[in-house]
Amino acid sequence: MFDLPIKNLMKPKKLLLAPPDMVVSEAARRMAAKNTGAVLVVENALLVGIFTERDAVFRVLANGLDANTTPLRAVMTSDPATLGPGTSYGHALLLMHEKGFRHVPVVEGDHVLGMVSARNAMDPDLEEFVAESRRREHYRTDTH
Repeated sequence: MFDLPIKNLMKPKKLLLAPPDMVVSEAARRMAAKNTGAVLVVENALLVGIFTERDAVFRVLANGLDANTTPLRAVMTSDPATLGPGTSYGHALLLMHEKGFRHVPVVEGDHVLGMVSARNAMDPDLEEFVAESRRREHYRTDTH
């Protein structure tokens, strides 16, 4: 898994793009609708920032800002670190650990392709765990 290129782990349906003038409350509603922890902030088709659920808590709520009037540009991380689609997931995890963040935009040249998160590491293991748990439950009910 850690040798897989991050392009294989991205979930295109969860990719959320927003302009920098979108207010935090609208971005949060869209994040909730897509069940994703971050939105990539794009202006003129270029990545200019990232806004995460942690930004909502630490930069907006903790500072008493109004989510209905505060634009993303005021509370996003500008010029975020990015990775190319061929980067290994292990390298992406190391970068996230070293820099203290959980989401990394994936770009190729100036084109935003997606995002990879630390949670991607859990997904395959969690799916395997659930499948094994179901198999064992099925075995228990069939043998009793």
